[in-house]
Order: sequence, then structure tokens, then C-alpha cells
Amino acid sequence: MTETTIRFATADDAQVIHVFIQGLAEYEREPDAVRATPSSIKAQLQLQRPPFECLLAESDGEVRGFALFFHNYSTWRGKQGIYLEDLYVPDQHRGSGIGKLLLSTLARIAQNRGCSRLEWQVLDWNQPAIDFYENLGAKVMNGWLPCRLQGPELSALAAEGATVT
Repeated sequence: MTETTIRFATADDAQVIHVFIQGLAEYEREPDAVRATPSSIKAQLQLQRPPFECLLAESDGEVRGFALFFHNYSTWRGKQGIYLEDLYVPDQHRGSGIGKLLLSTLARIAQNRGCSRLEWQVLDWNQPAIDFYENLGAKVMNGWLPCRLQGPELSALAAEGATVT
């Protein structure tokens, strides 16, 4: 088996990150939902404080998976955490240990940064992913439902907000 290495993505990796984001959107049955572009990803990674970080898994000179994440904060624990936005390994590389290596590396980063937890979401129909996560010791948080405002609903609510001084 070829050794897989994990590294942090740079702005030069924007194209491959975009390919993985698009692949994940297709897997999650939302192929037309992606608005990010390679140029927007590159520009964000070039910021002094990028809004996200990304790990890339490489084997034989090929990027074979990614984990895109950012910090969040737990008021109950009084510490920051890491939120895994996307984990993706293309079909042809699944089952090779890349997903587990990405998650275990991210867990190590969380511990090294003093984070109290690592969180993410999984679609309720994605039983292979649920099984994978549970086999790693993750707890699927039944009873917690994600909420989202975007587009016109976000704009409508924002119009009712106060100006912060």
C-alpha cells in the first residue's frame, strides 16, 4: 500500500479543492448548488485570516481526499472547537483509509489547538457515512436539527436587525 501524506492546502490548491467540493455536491444530490469557484477559493486562502483551513491527502503525487474546516466556539465548554464542513474522498479511493486518516489528523489538530470538540453533520440517508463515523466513535446527535437562513430569507430577517455600534 502506498503511503498517504496529509498537508495543509494553500491558495495554489484552489482548483483541486473546487473539484472535491463539486464531487461532494454531486454525491449529496445537489450538483447545481455550488457557488464557490476556484478563483473565490484561491482569494479566500490568500487572506491574512482565511475563513477556512483545508487538509489534503496525497498518495503517489495525487490528491485523493480533503477535509475543509474552521473554528467554532462552545459557550458551555468555554473553548473553541473545530467544525468539519466537508470531508470527501472520491469513490475510487474510498475504503483505503484516507477518510479515517484525514479525520484522525483533524482530531490531532483539534487537541493540539486546545479545542474541546470536533463536530460535523451527516445526511440522514447517508448510511455508509453514518456507519463510518460511528465506527470511529462519533455520536450522531439525534434530536439536534440543523437550521439555516440564506438568500431572501436571510435578507428579510437582516432588514429587521439593529445597527451595531
